[in-house]
Amino acid sequence: MKPSPDPAPEADPAAHEPPAPACVMSFNGSDPSGAGGLAGDIATIAAMGAHALPVVTAIVLRDTAEVFEQTAIDPDTVASQARAILEDVTISGWKVGFLGSADAVAAVAEVLSDYPDVPLVSHMPALSWLEEDELQPYLEAFRELILPATEVLVGNHKTLTDFLLPDWDSERPPSARELAVAAAEHGTRYVLVTGVLLPSKGGEQFIDNVLASAQGALTGEKFERFEAAFVGAGDTLSAALASLLAAGSELQAAVGEALSFLDQSLDSGFRPGMGNVVPDRFFWALPPPEEGAEDGLAQPDEPGEDNNGASPGMSRRVH
Repeated sequence: MKPSPDPAPEADPAAHEPPAPACVMSFNGSDPSGAGGLAGDIATIAAMGAHALPVVTAIVLRDTAEVFEQTAIDPDTVASQARAILEDVTISGWKVGFLGSADAVAAVAEVLSDYPDVPLVSHMPALSWLEEDELQPYLEAFRELILPATEVLVGNHKTLTDFLLPDWDSERPPSARELAVAAAEHGTRYVLVTGVLLPSKGGEQFIDNVLASAQGALTGEKFERFEAAFVGAGDTLSAALASLLAAGSELQAAVGEALSFLDQSLDSGFRPGMGNVVPDRFFWALPPPEEGAEDGLAQPDEPGEDNNGASPGMSRRVH
């Protein structure tokens, strides 16, 4: 009797699947407005064609106008969220936002230290709403533990000045290079500084957004400043940059594309409540406006620190 042939090996279904997109892990607070925090990161990362791995670090109580308070997540829980998925999924990039507490900063830094070759984009938001006894330990921990692992630190010019050069007393604001030098002392390679005020020309005010290293400015984009307030712009820019670096883009090209994405997101921004304007990260999925239609966001608001000097409803690109 002829022996039965061995059964054909089962085909690996994964071999016939399309490759997964770049996976970006975001450590950030939960923002119920959807403007920034994890909700903003998830929307931005998805819009850039990557896959978000969100880790909750804090529950932030806020609306589209202001932050009221926050509750930090237990540091062990923060780390456990990250390690559970890292045992399963290969990541290509990190995004660090608001981490909730100094203890959580330490827990996140320990996770990051196990993956030194994965590019990290860190965003330093304005945190003036935090109590002083929480703020100073948080900032000190961030300087000592997160900045050494950071490839690019993103933040508003004023926020980064207060964070990196708290004793700056010159009448002249620090340049992007001076901020980069201060960041480099903590191990950060680059800073992406937004909202740099430029001299007024003909009554028009412009701002610059500059990528710099300790050696000098590398690239950037200028925008015309309009009196409008946005929330979530910094999270949008940093998450977009993290996604592009995760996908293998070269840094300067990634910065240009991330700034362009932010510009268009703010152009299409909307006001879901009575507060500030929220970036629309899926502007590219919207049908074009009907001819002659008026943009309902033309009414200006007071400028906010997170607005990158931008106004919805019109292009602000200068170069």
